[in-house]
Amino acid sequence: MQSILSRLRRRRPAVIAALVFFTIFYYLTSASWDGTTSQLESVRLERYMNSNPPKNLKSKSSFDWSKVEFVYPPAKPLRQLPTARPISLPQVQHHFPPESPATAKIREARRAQVKQLFRKNWASYRKYAWMSDALQPLSAEGKDQFSGWAATLVDSLDTLWIMGLRDEFDEAVAAVASIDFGQAGGRSVNMFEVNIRYLGGLLAAYDLSGRQVLLQKATELGDLLYAGYNTRNRMPVDFIDFEGAQEGKGLMVESSVVSASPGTLSLEMTRLSQVTGDPKYYDAIAKVMDLFAKGQEWTKIPGLWPIYVSMSREDVITGSYFSIGGSADSLYEYIPKMYALLGGLEPKYEMMSKSFLRAADKAFFFRPMLPADDDLLMIGTASVDSNDTVHLDPESEHLGCFVGGIYALSGKLFRRPDWVDDLGAKLTKGCIYSYRAMPTGIGPERHNTAPCASREKCAWDEQTFNEEKKKRPEWSPHLPKGFTTVKDPRYILRPEAIESVFILYRITGKQEYQEAAWDMFTAVANGTATQYANAAVLDVTKGEYPLPQEDYMESFWLAETLKYFYLAFSPPDLISLDDYVLNTEAHPFRRPKAAMVNRPV
Repeated sequence: MQSILSRLRRRRPAVIAALVFFTIFYYLTSASWDGTTSQLESVRLERYMNSNPPKNLKSKSSFDWSKVEFVYPPAKPLRQLPTARPISLPQVQHHFPPESPATAKIREARRAQVKQLFRKNWASYRKYAWMSDALQPLSAEGKDQFSGWAATLVDSLDTLWIMGLRDEFDEAVAAVASIDFGQAGGRSVNMFEVNIRYLGGLLAAYDLSGRQVLLQKATELGDLLYAGYNTRNRMPVDFIDFEGAQEGKGLMVESSVVSASPGTLSLEMTRLSQVTGDPKYYDAIAKVMDLFAKGQEWTKIPGLWPIYVSMSREDVITGSYFSIGGSADSLYEYIPKMYALLGGLEPKYEMMSKSFLRAADKAFFFRPMLPADDDLLMIGTASVDSNDTVHLDPESEHLGCFVGGIYALSGKLFRRPDWVDDLGAKLTKGCIYSYRAMPTGIGPERHNTAPCASREKCAWDEQTFNEEKKKRPEWSPHLPKGFTTVKDPRYILRPEAIESVFILYRITGKQEYQEAAWDMFTAVANGTATQYANAAVLDVTKGEYPLPQEDYMESFWLAETLKYFYLAFSPPDLISLDDYVLNTEAHPFRRPKAAMVNRPV
């Protein structure tokens, strides 16, 4: 006995280390988000979805994009990914307290309804539109709109995984292996759409599942998109000439494109370099983002970029019209997310983020005059006249509703609590209001309200409202009070509003955002329902059911909108914002692990 005790004393450090390790391991695999001893949902889901995956899945493709010899190869040496260990960034997600059984029961019931609706849509896609880009939800037919590579299937891969649909996920992965990126359903390929939907979908599904065939397909597609940089100045084209790209011919860069197009290639290509170890993808986008960084403070609204830019002239400065909504949105969205994905090791993304966030606050956001004097913000656009005077256009669009989430996320990353509690919250509440104010409970695609002179106080003034109405020939008496027009009354299944609601809930922990998510879901699910799936609605300003619908359901309905609704009612360890960066199509990429050191001030 003495001999045993003696040996234990000599090995005490090793014994203690082992005990610490197993204690931490037990906690990580057994403690749930509410502090109980049940297993974390993310751990439980990963074990279920990733155990014993199907083997021998091999990619089928008629062309090897990695073998193309470019007329305009990249300059050497290639730009490398930052090699230092990531710094310790601030915690993003709220520390959630224990959840009561009653609260958990309600939340799980709501989550089950979201999942049930997704399964109905997926079953119809599988039955009527399998391997097509989209399901037409009224006629129950398939439609190709993005190169014919089964956009809905690829875009939905990570949603299938997150919802724990193992059989459907396995079947979808096997189908992905058969997609031939050597052939396309048209003469050209849109860089932006293929990047965010296809490459983003493949990378996220690989990050979650570890299925090697998904990485293989992502690399094939990355090499295809890489061919879009085979240009004289190594700037990307907007549309890839498919045949010319396969032959390695130099491609012609368009003279003018919307800024979101080249500005939304960075996350996916960076993540592809991270998971493959090949720096060429990161090198390709680094030059593009250098161009945006260099020109940021020299535009007519310093800190912002005009809606249209020229990659052929390498001009991101010239232009008088500015927006943070459609045509520009994801350019801005990706900048703070690149900072997080690179582990805080590329300082230009911090500087670019802070610059545009300050400038957008001054140029685009306004408090609308509303009957109940609601303290919230709407998102407009801006133009600059010949005298360099900035003019606000108080026209808001659904596409801009992502902005509240970006301010909240950036507020956490850059230690700016006012961006979370003031701008992030008020911008998100503005989009929630656009839903709740409509008789259908669904927000429109585009609308106008009367801007207040001050954000501090804004009492209702009938005379001012009537004057604003006269400026808008589209005004109609049936519109809710406060709206001077709803230029585009459609709802096309967009995710941006629920995206910010989800992010604000995860960051603040405030129950009001979860309640808003439920109100939005019930309204959207009811108004867009069809026999087979869900369809775009033509007019949300009139509560006359059944609502008029369009035979249209883009892949982002399953990839983004329903995913965000599902995550809003999931335990917060599932796709934690401290572990993942979500691309503009809601595809989660794993963030690098931080070093155990304090972030430098």
